[in-house]
This record gives sequence, C-alpha cells and structure tokens, in this order.
Amino acid sequence: MAVSMADITKLRKMTGAGMMDCKNALTEAEGDFDKAMEIIRKKGQAVAAKRSEREASEGCVLAKTTGDRAVIVALKCETDFVAQNADFVKLTQDILDLAVANKCKTLDEVKALPMGNGTVQDAVTDRSGITGEKMELDGYMTVEGVCTAVYNHMNRNGLCTIVAFNKEVNEQLAKQVAMQIAAMNPIAIDEDGVSEEIKQKEIEVAIEKTKVEQVQKAVEAALKKANINPAHVDSEEHMESNMAKGWITAEDVAKAKEIIATVSAEKAAHLPEQMIQNIAKGRLGKFLKEVCLLNQEDIMEGKKTVREVLAAADPELKIVDFKRFTLKAE
Repeated sequence: MAVSMADITKLRKMTGAGMMDCKNALTEAEGDFDKAMEIIRKKGQAVAAKRSEREASEGCVLAKTTGDRAVIVALKCETDFVAQNADFVKLTQDILDLAVANKCKTLDEVKALPMGNGTVQDAVTDRSGITGEKMELDGYMTVEGVCTAVYNHMNRNGLCTIVAFNKEVNEQLAKQVAMQIAAMNPIAIDEDGVSEEIKQKEIEVAIEKTKVEQVQKAVEAALKKANINPAHVDSEEHMESNMAKGWITAEDVAKAKEIIATVSAEKAAHLPEQMIQNIAKGRLGKFLKEVCLLNQEDIMEGKKTVREVLAAADPELKIVDFKRFTLKAE
C-alpha cells in the first residue's frame, strides 16, 4: 500500500526513527501505526543483541540539580558521531529529567521508568535500532545536601561532577568546588573517606619503592667509586651497546656486574627499617594530599587548600558528598 508523507512524519515524531525506516515499517505494517512501532522496536532489539559484545566508549554525560539534590546520567554509544547527534543528546536529557522528577535512587529504577510507549530501557533500545550502534545507560549517580552544584566540563557532555554541601553556599564557590573535582579527580572528601585497604596498599607500594631506591643509590655510589658511569651499565642492552660504541670495555662490564650483584645483596640485607618506614609514611601523606578533596591545592587559589578556601568563605561550611563521571579512561 502507498504510505503518505504525513504518516511517515507522524511515525518519525513518535519514534525518532529515520524517514526510510518509518516508511519501510509503515509499508510492512500496511499503515498500522502500532504494528509499525513494534517493527521499529524489534529492529532496535535485534541491533542491540547483535552488537552486545561491542564496546560503547563514547556517549553523553549530563548533570542536573534541583537545589538539595543533584544527579548525573550517562548514556553510552560507540562513536562520537552518534554521541554528538541532537536526538541522542535530547534522549539523555529526557532520561535525566525523568530520573530527577521521580527521585530515582538506582540505575535499575531509572531503566524501569515509563517513557513513550515503553520504558526508559525500551527507548534506549529503540535508539540503538535507529542508529545501528550499541547503546547502554551506564552511569547514574546522586548526591543530596542542603545545597548542591553541578559542573559539565567545557559543556562537552563527557565529564560531569556533582557536589553537596551542609548549608547554602555562594554559587560561584560551589561551581569552583565542582570544577576542582573535575580537574583533580579526588577519591574522598578527607582521609577518613579513604579505605584502610587503599591506605595499606599505598604504604606497601611505598615501602617497596623506597627499598629499591635505597639499593639503587648504594649501587650507583659503588659504581662511581670504581670509575664506572652508572648510566652506561644500567641494563644488559646498554652494556652491549656502550661496549660497541667503545665507551666501556668488557672488563668494565664484568666489574660492574660484580659490583651490582654484591652491593645489591649487601644493601638489601641491611636496609635501615625505621628510615624506610618514615619515607613510606611521607609518601602515603603525599598520596592522601593528592586524592583527598579538602587536602588538595585549590585550582583557583593555588597557595590554599580547598579546606582553607571553604573555611575562609564560611567556617561552618562542609562538603558532605560528591560524585564524578567521565567517559574517558584515566
């Protein structure tokens, strides 16, 4: 049967599908809109199933605040081309608005929300059928407090942050903190928020690193005392290439290997334990300064920490929660 342009346009508005997809669906359904929509939906399900193993590393990340609550939603796809598409961005915004309006607490709650003739998950599957790409609603985060703020990094929809405070805060300062979270990627508000497991892992890494450095220092000192440049013998490859260049002799290499083996064993057996522990604790302290939001140097006032900037604005002001979502591996 003949399909009118008005019917195609109507179905396109109902589904967001392309003109040809709408025409083909209406033709197959003999003008029945319900059947045509089901055909488009099944096409989306088929595409989603076919591409389920594909990686969806691009997408759209958006954030929104209602004052005392802030939310991040991330809808992923396969290519930047689709991620920049206005319909894809609008779908992400519509999902975000629904999640905020319904005060969803989990991603599963968001997926189950009614949208159009189905659920949010159905709408995502339908969009997958329209674009031919795998899509997944992958990120959903919330924070709550007396006051919240959001930040969409450079408005590129790839990195968003949300932060909650214990009381009303100047809008510019709140945005500054949200930007700090985007730029410096803290893992906790303060040291109490860093798990003992992470602290223990960091101290173990710091101890091993310090031991290796102490042994290396002893070896280099011994090599220099023997008139051998440590840089010429720091690997088998360098030893071979530097002998070929005439920079060192075979005797130098043999002597260097003996020094490296002997001094390494002796130093490793007599490392000053207390000094190692002190250096490792210092490294842990540096790590905690880098990953704890309040301990970080403020990106706008580099000589002050975030804690000091907040205290200067209001001694009672506290950050009670924050979240950060990015599409990029870091």
